[in-house]
Amino acid sequence: MGFFGKLFGKKEKESLDQGLEKTKTGFLSKITKAIAGKSRVDEEVLDSLEEALVGADVGITTTVAIIEKIEQRVAKDKYLGTAELNNMLQQEIESILVEVPEKNAYGFNSELPAKPYVILVVGVNGVGKTTTIGKLAHNFKKAGKSVLLGAADTFRAAAVDQLTIWSERVGVPIVKKEMGSDPASVAFDTVTSGVAKGADVILIDTAGRLHNKLHLMEELSKIKRVIQKVIPEAPHEVMLVLDGSTGQNALEQAKQFTAATDVSALTITKLDGTAKGGVVLSIAHQFRIPVKFIGVGEKMEDLLVFDKHEFVDSLFNLNHSGNDQ
Repeated sequence: MGFFGKLFGKKEKESLDQGLEKTKTGFLSKITKAIAGKSRVDEEVLDSLEEALVGADVGITTTVAIIEKIEQRVAKDKYLGTAELNNMLQQEIESILVEVPEKNAYGFNSELPAKPYVILVVGVNGVGKTTTIGKLAHNFKKAGKSVLLGAADTFRAAAVDQLTIWSERVGVPIVKKEMGSDPASVAFDTVTSGVAKGADVILIDTAGRLHNKLHLMEELSKIKRVIQKVIPEAPHEVMLVLDGSTGQNALEQAKQFTAATDVSALTITKLDGTAKGGVVLSIAHQFRIPVKFIGVGEKMEDLLVFDKHEFVDSLFNLNHSGNDQ
């Protein structure tokens, strides 16, 4: 097996399989219907395949890119059978998913690229941003790493309160100030404290507003500047959290945030409750930003490090038991 099998094992792979159940059931049933009774891949099969991809919320742009690649491969062998189509489709889908750059590659149990490793978390309210931070903190702590949270979403009292609850639940410290405080000031104090305490990971929450992109850009730029006064190369990661169940709306949010700041990684949440998991492919393909984590359930352990090979494997294998194949 790939990354999950080596680093996390059977339980996490099973979580992935179960979390993608709704997406893969609809997706595979449409593909099966597209090739039923066909002896070879023809135009009708490709049209049906295109419909199946769009139906899984892969999106028009990404679907067209996949279909064009398959058309090129089919053209080389006019009598290519439908038996090969699944393998070909898996390969093309896997190829459009972006690899995590080596400098940012890590799992919960692996050594982090820097210490402290500063992750600035962005995303609109309601996508599961604060919950994702809590789950990240839990999994890093479980792996033996010291974690510090920074409540820099100071525009909503509920945001600070929610992050405080997570800090208590997970058992990690938090830096916070009263509502309306300067977010950059909170970020500065968090990083300063993290360095003094020798923290391994610093997770900083930010405001989830999009109604004023210019203001958002200025705010995030200011946060980055003050962080860099303490750690010149930080933040090491700007992580955008998106709700996978919103389908193409998540794509629109990605457009807004990538225009406002330098997003370097994605976390896609709530994939277990939707048949629209194909949006992962659409976002990764169009923005060329690697997916780092995916949320596939309610439990804290259901936030998984993303591995494109295992994701595609789970997407195409309805009967996967989580054992090595």
